Amino acid sequence: MNELQLKGNWNEVKGKLKQKYSSLTDDDLTFAEGKMDEVLGRIQQKTGQSKEKLKAEIEKM
Repeated sequence: MNELQLKGNWNEVKGKLKQKYSSLTDDDLTFAEGKMDEVLGRIQQKTGQSKEKLKAEIEKM
């Protein structure tokens, strides 16, 4: 899934991430164009998962 596809499905992905990782907030998951690495970094800090694992997980959603 590329960034454009992800942007189109972000609300759905965001909901699934919040279900799986209850410590995530809307602010943590605010998606700004070209800032996917920043979003992944915030998720990584809250969950302790690697960026690679998070990318793979998001692609499966």
